[in-house]
Amino acid sequence: MTFAASRIFPVFLVAFAATACQTQDEKPQPAYVSSSQTGGSTKLLSQTREQGYFIEFRSRYALSYGHTYAVFGRTNASGAMINPEVAGLAPATNDTAPYVLGHFFPVPAETGASDGDLEEEYRSASWRIMLNEAEYNKVVAFIRKLKEKSRVWHASVYNCNAFVAEIARSMGYQTPGIWLRPQEFITRLREMNGG
Repeated sequence: MTFAASRIFPVFLVAFAATACQTQDEKPQPAYVSSSQTGGSTKLLSQTREQGYFIEFRSRYALSYGHTYAVFGRTNASGAMINPEVAGLAPATNDTAPYVLGHFFPVPAETGASDGDLEEEYRSASWRIMLNEAEYNKVVAFIRKLKEKSRVWHASVYNCNAFVAEIARSMGYQTPGIWLRPQEFITRLREMNGG
């Protein structure tokens, strides 16, 4: 890479990150539920079965432009989550400095739950997909491997949207660009896949 190109590259990355910040979040979007086999968004028998399996792609509001993550586990007969697990990519600190620096170069990341992920008042959009046991086991195995290898966060190259997109693609879904605001990313993910 030439000297001029090496100076332009960081500006290019910041421009991508800034593009994601230009839209406003909307009011919370409805929670959608789909079957992995039908792709439809109607109420399913598997929702009402006790001990159903699910993965839910979610976004939530935050002081920044928000956060995208996945929640997975089982549901009870009424569809409520039982001991859900969270997988999401974020800077590995509550300090704002690494988050800001992560817009310029990769910073250490964590892949678990973060503050507000399971609090209903912060949810901005979601898409729950009901799974059978074999489908669930397959996606959970993929998530565990992804969490092991995902060690850095970068706003323009590998952010929370990119992390969730990898999970969705492993399930055979199409994914939108990673530079969208989280609420828009989850909404488009669902719409692109017939949910």
